[in-house]
Amino acid sequence: MGTFKWPVTVSSLDGQRSADVEATVDTGSLYCAMPARLMRGLGIEPERKSRMRLAGGRLVDVELGPAYIAIDGERAPMLVSFSEDGAPILLGALALESLRLSVDPEAKRLIPNPEIPLY
Repeated sequence: MGTFKWPVTVSSLDGQRSADVEATVDTGSLYCAMPARLMRGLGIEPERKSRMRLAGGRLVDVELGPAYIAIDGERAPMLVSFSEDGAPILLGALALESLRLSVDPEAKRLIPNPEIPLY
């Protein structure tokens, strides 16, 4: 499946600060990934570190912090990975499922999917 970008709003849990970004839709990534500088600029600090495996197989320690992710008027709280400056902004599988969105790879768009099971 080819990749594509989609507009996303990331905001602090108190709703005081937000930023609109273009994120690469990445169903192979569990978490969303945002530059650490952006996250801290929104007043979001890491809550914990977690060891994760990158697509290339390398294990890394990543910082995770809470944020709201909003797409097309729907929002959900997420743990977001703090990435290095210059790394791609990623929209991961947890956000897609939490927002009940599916990927249309041919049209390169996100579509609402009420069929995603609640339980």
